[in-house]
Amino acid sequence: MIEAILFIIIGFVAMEVSGWAIHKYLMHGVFWQIHKTHHHPRKGAFEKNDAFSAIFGGIAIILMVMGYAALDYRFWLGMGISIYGMSYFFFHDVIIHRRVKWLKRPDGGFWRGFVRAHQAHHANNQKKGTEAYGLFFVPFKYFKEGKK
Repeated sequence: MIEAILFIIIGFVAMEVSGWAIHKYLMHGVFWQIHKTHHHPRKGAFEKNDAFSAIFGGIAIILMVMGYAALDYRFWLGMGISIYGMSYFFFHDVIIHRRVKWLKRPDGGFWRGFVRAHQAHHANNQKKGTEAYGLFFVPFKYFKEGKK
């Protein structure tokens, strides 16, 4: 059971780390034509950028299917990626961007730093010149009071 928990954590952290790199170097690079739909007002329920979530979800499903019979590391890595995806949806799409209006954005406390970092990332809505590419691993400066 300890190994399962460890691989779930590894899957989650690997998604944040790889997600940061993919976001900075690929989404704001060669895949900008797809990702820019996230940086501009949405026309409808979906945006081209949602394809990235489908790709990551597909990877998680493949890992879980491959590791299901033995409940080996692949299954638990897939679970970690899935938990990251659910966390990403809830925090990024529900809380920050309010794609579904279940909850309001936090205006104080711990979560406010994450919101500030994401707002800084979207400040210029351009391919270059942005910052704070991660969702959960963000620079500490966004947690300081008074930082806008």
